Amino acid sequence: MSNTGNPYGNPYGSQMTAQAQFGGAAPAPKAASGSLIKDTTTQGFAKDVLEESRNQPVLVDFWAPWCGPCRQLTPVIEKVINEAGGKVKLVKMNIDDHPAVAGQLGIQSIPAVVAFIDGRPADGFMGALPESQVRAFVDKLAGPDAGGDQAAEIEAVLEEAKGLFDQGEFDGAAQLYAAVMQADAENPKAVAGIADCMLALNQHERVRQIVDGLPEELRAAPEIVTIVKKLEQIEEARKLGDPVALEHVLSLNPDDHEARFKLAKIRNVEGKRDEAADHLLLIMKKDRTFDDDGARRQLVELFDVWGPKDPATIQARRKLSAVLFS
Repeated sequence: MSNTGNPYGNPYGSQMTAQAQFGGAAPAPKAASGSLIKDTTTQGFAKDVLEESRNQPVLVDFWAPWCGPCRQLTPVIEKVINEAGGKVKLVKMNIDDHPAVAGQLGIQSIPAVVAFIDGRPADGFMGALPESQVRAFVDKLAGPDAGGDQAAEIEAVLEEAKGLFDQGEFDGAAQLYAAVMQADAENPKAVAGIADCMLALNQHERVRQIVDGLPEELRAAPEIVTIVKKLEQIEEARKLGDPVALEHVLSLNPDDHEARFKLAKIRNVEGKRDEAADHLLLIMKKDRTFDDDGARRQLVELFDVWGPKDPATIQARRKLSAVLFS
């Protein structure tokens, strides 16, 4: 699929190359779009739509250059069509240049999408629908297995990338995440994976730029929400002072909960999760009223970012239970 609008670019420079392949071949944006998506005319409508719809469903997107919602729908519907892997095709018709067919079908507002099957209109929708609804519409036409093979391959590559990341192979993981994004530019796991790799390589400002530029719908994905929380923790930790100085303060006064609280936040962004949790748990043992039970609230927030299966989360939860119910 076409990926020229990918805002994540090539964040690791010219050396990054996507190694994963989907469907037995590397993604080929131009070729794939050319075979599945085309423009038509009044004269070409019979061949491009009516005849072709006898092979597989064909969507006709009636649009015009002046139509803002049409421009919103275009990248969404093209993405979904490409991911369907050829089970559905898309034909675009500019009604300013070719108004006859739209008039015959009684189309009075755009964007309007009409599905043709076996040479006849079978279904359709109007307006710039969100991706989830467009995908459901196309999946209904294509059948439940549309894009299933590619989806399974993408999940496998994501798992492999996560394994590399956990081993500290950040460049290798980033290459696999980038490959996934060639097939699905707004895959939240891949976007978050790229961001995690960049955070691990201290490219915090670049991650902030990427996150700020994401579409609102993608920013709401749980994986991206977690990245935003990580960024906020990093940005906060930068303002909390020198950890060596904080350690010195605690050596003089172990009950300085404010210093310990700050140190816990710093240790977290340094990747020292067990140490961060232990600092917060110690505050809880000594003074649950500190910052209105702030140590517990901070620990729960760390659990959300670390994830329920992280060893640090599992261990700290056990210790937390012991503190709460002892």
